[in-house]
Amino acid sequence: MSPIQVPGAPVVLSTASVYPEKTPVAFEIAARLGYDGVEVLVSSDPVSQDVDMLRRLSDYHQVPVRAVHSPCLVVTQRVWGRDPWEKLLRSKEMAEALGAEVVVVHPAFRWQRDYAREFEAGVERMREETAVTFAVENMYPVRMRGKEVSPYAPDWNPLERDYPDITLDLSHTAMSGSDAMDMAKQLGDRLSHVHVADGLGGQNLDEHLIPGRGNQPCGELLEHLASKGYENQLVLEVNTRKAANREARELELAEALAFTRLHFAGAAQRPRRTPDGAGAAPDEDPHRTWRVSPDGTVVGAG
Repeated sequence: MSPIQVPGAPVVLSTASVYPEKTPVAFEIAARLGYDGVEVLVSSDPVSQDVDMLRRLSDYHQVPVRAVHSPCLVVTQRVWGRDPWEKLLRSKEMAEALGAEVVVVHPAFRWQRDYAREFEAGVERMREETAVTFAVENMYPVRMRGKEVSPYAPDWNPLERDYPDITLDLSHTAMSGSDAMDMAKQLGDRLSHVHVADGLGGQNLDEHLIPGRGNQPCGELLEHLASKGYENQLVLEVNTRKAANREARELELAEALAFTRLHFAGAAQRPRRTPDGAGAAPDEDPHRTWRVSPDGTVVGAG
């Protein structure tokens, strides 16, 4: 049986999804399971930082690099130095060299005061210098001692900002308690990139569950996007660290791929209905816990 083909939207595997295995394993699994490409999370794994090695892996496995996730996580603060603008510049250069269309970036941490102050304007400037899309990801506040604190500035919520391109992550909507469907509809054409994952929320845990295993409207969102003619990337960024072995990990990633393709393709191929009935009108480790240090700074933990 030939694999289901998703009309328009490539289904991509994040290299974060094979952790604790390394970047080359993501290319191998993506090729074997039939993913449409890879999103490289630039991490402490040297291969994830090496354009030549990534190009060889892409050529060998015939799996394109479609996106680069800049090293802007708590756990990647020392990757490519301490200067966050240098990280974005190198991410852009990597994307251009590999033919990737998107750089995923998080908003600045609060303690990166100068970067946070210039973040919006700086991203806009870089956008004008390249064909690569900078898609700013929705993040989340953390809750400690009965209080809600945001580790991010100018805001964790992209709805409050003027970024032209947004990455919507459904594990992050679970953690923030956001309505993922409402967020997607409000973002409209600014929704340029999707991290397909699931979550239950609570406990300040960014879970990145296989879609369908949490309480997020993963299937509903995919169907909504298909009905709207979404053609950008659908990236599986899921947590398989508890998989007992490679075979178990591949089964989980196969389940995630099947879920995404079936929900998206089913909606895309469904006959459209208009009010008069003539046709269809479209329907409207990276995974961290957090704590607050004695001086009130929000920091990663675990």
